[in-house]
Amino acid sequence: MNIILKDGSHKEYSQPMTILEVAKDISEGLARAACAGEVNGEVQDLRTVLSEDCHLNILTAKDESGLAALRHTASHVMAQAIKRLYPETKLAIGPSIADGFYYDFEFASPLTSDDFGKIEAEMKKIIKENLPIERFVLPREEAIKLMQERNEPYKVELIEDLEEGEEISFYKQGEFVDLCAGPHLMSTKYVGKAFKLMSLAGAYWRGDEHNKMLTRIYATAFGTKEELEAYETMMEEAKKRDHRKLGKELGLFMMHEAGPGFPFFLPKGMVLKNVLLDYWREVHRKAGYVEISTPVILNRSLWETSGHWAHYKDNMYTTVIDGEDYAVKPMNCPGGVLVYASEPRSYRDLPLRMGELGLVHRHEKSGQMHGLMRVRCFTQDDAHIFMTPEQIKEEIKNVAKLIDEVYSLFGFRYHVELSTRPEDSMGSDEDWELATDALRNALDELNLPYVVNEGDGAFYGPKIDFHLQDSIGRTWQCGTIQLDFQLPQRFELEYTGADGEKHRPIMIHRVVFGSIERFIGILIEHFAGAFPTWLAPVQVKVLPISDKYADYAEKVCCELCDTGIRAETDMRSEKIGYKIREAQTSKIPYMLIVGQKEEEEGSVSVRSRFAGDEGSMELQEFVGRIKEEIDGKIQRQTEKKD
Repeated sequence: MNIILKDGSHKEYSQPMTILEVAKDISEGLARAACAGEVNGEVQDLRTVLSEDCHLNILTAKDESGLAALRHTASHVMAQAIKRLYPETKLAIGPSIADGFYYDFEFASPLTSDDFGKIEAEMKKIIKENLPIERFVLPREEAIKLMQERNEPYKVELIEDLEEGEEISFYKQGEFVDLCAGPHLMSTKYVGKAFKLMSLAGAYWRGDEHNKMLTRIYATAFGTKEELEAYETMMEEAKKRDHRKLGKELGLFMMHEAGPGFPFFLPKGMVLKNVLLDYWREVHRKAGYVEISTPVILNRSLWETSGHWAHYKDNMYTTVIDGEDYAVKPMNCPGGVLVYASEPRSYRDLPLRMGELGLVHRHEKSGQMHGLMRVRCFTQDDAHIFMTPEQIKEEIKNVAKLIDEVYSLFGFRYHVELSTRPEDSMGSDEDWELATDALRNALDELNLPYVVNEGDGAFYGPKIDFHLQDSIGRTWQCGTIQLDFQLPQRFELEYTGADGEKHRPIMIHRVVFGSIERFIGILIEHFAGAFPTWLAPVQVKVLPISDKYADYAEKVCCELCDTGIRAETDMRSEKIGYKIREAQTSKIPYMLIVGQKEEEEGSVSVRSRFAGDEGSMELQEFVGRIKEEIDGKIQRQTEKKD
């Protein structure tokens, strides 16, 4: 048996070996650090027996999938600790997730975060016990009987729902047994000491609001204490930047029980939103897009033709008009298709790039909504590009460059994922292969590194997703490029080619911001509410040091506003120090303090969020400087720490 390792070296074995045995053969240190193995690109348990030639990558907690195995094991340790402390508790599910893991439980009596210390202490005992973790498989009836004997009704339900013939595996550590596909570490001791319980939440069993509400415990684990401490620091910083808190403090948006998941934008929030939309229009006009607007409500027949009625109906709001079914649009694409089909098209018209800032509605479950990040109503900055097959690669490259330009302006770094055909999809294998290859080739020509995300494409085509990284290291999926052969076929779109014959165009769906609302939420947290001057709802606050200089303050404010600068005055009868602190709390980029000296000289005393006291200057000099900063969308880097 020939095993090719990640570094290209080979290991020859005359008999089957487990992944852990191979790791030990390489080095004892690697074996101690091993969390899982990647065999021919598929993540496997360390207990997996290798009996054929293969490519093998030993995964540790430094690898994403290795860390997931460590966290999955930590979730079992937590569940075991809870069963020891609260024996009547029933187990539901406990997977690893992006930032840690969770486990859902049915408790006999309510649990609070005050109980976390006791649970963590019991987890430490279990880890110290160094319990071997054993995997075993049972036939269906024996598996059900085992879980019934252990009084685990949720596990019984999961087993009963498995397809006939599917392997039913369990993992055992000491007295604890859990239904699980793995992978897991070899012993509880390898979970280590870098774990922490984070929060509690309610969660319906299997995500169905008609089922029982369970208690979900969120937690995290890392390979080292240093990594855990860095994560905790990031989470503390994230709390300070929470867009829901800052959105309220800065008067940007609000939520109301009259419309759960439907955000209200306040005056300052509308300024921010409109500045973003103006910028969107500016860059798209330069990139050769035309802007359209399509109806919010369209009839069922359209959504059946597009495929959304069959594939997306549960997320759509529907109504009846004149006895006919209609739906509030969850996406803008079918409307864009109708605009394309509204007149004859020639190859000379292509590529046709149509952008739309369309208001869409999606039925998100109540437990999934989160400020502006997950809402039921949002503006999607869609664009649809109709093109010939020969134009595909160049158009994809153009969109990728546009996304790069926008994200770079805000200081975002990003990584790229190529998502392939999901199980619930439509179209031929040939079309999917052509579409996927086109996206892959465009990324290769741009020299953009990417990872393949198998099975996560849209139901009508593969896609490229752009995951941006904010100022404290979190990632957000925003931009996307989706290649679609299906909608042009379903709507029978055509163009006349150079040969005089009718041809089918290819379609790109793409967004840059994604949801404008969500992007604003990300920006609030990225900048901690301290927006660059060009984005700030209020760019300058004029502060008279007493009522005697109110007229001059108003004059200064009017001159600023006349040049397009967003300025306000603070005429309250408060001390100037208090006004300055208030402006700083509101994260205003510039404060202009005016008194007798400034009025006599026609000057202003400048104080900024970036550098503190910047001295006195003539008003026109300040106007010229700030206009240059705004028009150039310059982001001053230095932040004054008071």
